[in-house]
Amino acid sequence: MMKTTYKIEKTFGPVLSFSGIMIFLTGLIATFFSLTGLILVVFGAFFGLTDSCTTIDFINRRVKYSNKLFGFIKTGKWIEIKESMKIGLKRSNKTYRTYSRSNRILDIPIKETRIYLFDLQGNPIIPLKSIDKAGNTLKELEDLSKKLRLTILK
Repeated sequence: MMKTTYKIEKTFGPVLSFSGIMIFLTGLIATFFSLTGLILVVFGAFFGLTDSCTTIDFINRRVKYSNKLFGFIKTGKWIEIKESMKIGLKRSNKTYRTYSRSNRILDIPIKETRIYLFDLQGNPIIPLKSIDKAGNTLKELEDLSKKLRLTILK
């Protein structure tokens, strides 16, 4: 196992990502009638398919946090893992809010635990993996700690 990529989250949140996919599909249908539908395809693909991920190279001991534009164009730079770095858990409670035309509020709460790479002072550098289920967090943390040969932050 040389490199592993873990999806972290949708860059624009769940509401805009869903809207982007709908705009993309509408653009595909509109392209049959007019070439201006390609504009909707491009905007919809950008907002609907862009997400963030972390690629871990276990052999060379480096990580890369990147955004996948349009779902396949990766951006980001590699960070070398040093012996002084640690790995640990950080809980994330995010709420995405949107308003409808009738001024109704739609809140989407997302509670998850992420495995982060920490520096010597204990500051988080980048998220390595996102875990949805609470039961697997310690097992996932220990597995990743062994593979990267890092100590666990208490």
